[in-house]
Amino acid sequence: MPSFLLVFLGGGLGSLCRWGLSLSIQPLLPRFPWATLLANALACLVMGFILQQQLGTGVTESRRLLLAVGFCGGFSTFSTFTAETFQLWQNTQPLMALLNIVGNLLLCLLALLLGMKLG
Repeated sequence: MPSFLLVFLGGGLGSLCRWGLSLSIQPLLPRFPWATLLANALACLVMGFILQQQLGTGVTESRRLLLAVGFCGGFSTFSTFTAETFQLWQNTQPLMALLNIVGNLLLCLLALLLGMKLG
């Protein structure tokens, strides 16, 4: 399968999964962008797993394009994270905005490391 199709399919699937996650979580917890935080952390977990596999036994280029580039790229979202952080700040919730920044960075780094351990 051509590389661009693998990235396209993985990205589309990742975007749909992120949208579904947002639809299911955000209405339950509307005061903080939990869905974006969870999507970013899960994408980092998958990315860490793939990275470790790539360093060890190897990952086919097709699998890397489908999962790491496509799925993780579509599932995680820096732009939404940034917009939600800005909204928190604009809504005079600077502590929540800071918590979102620190939470995303720390949780995503820990998820990447956990994914590498699992890989």
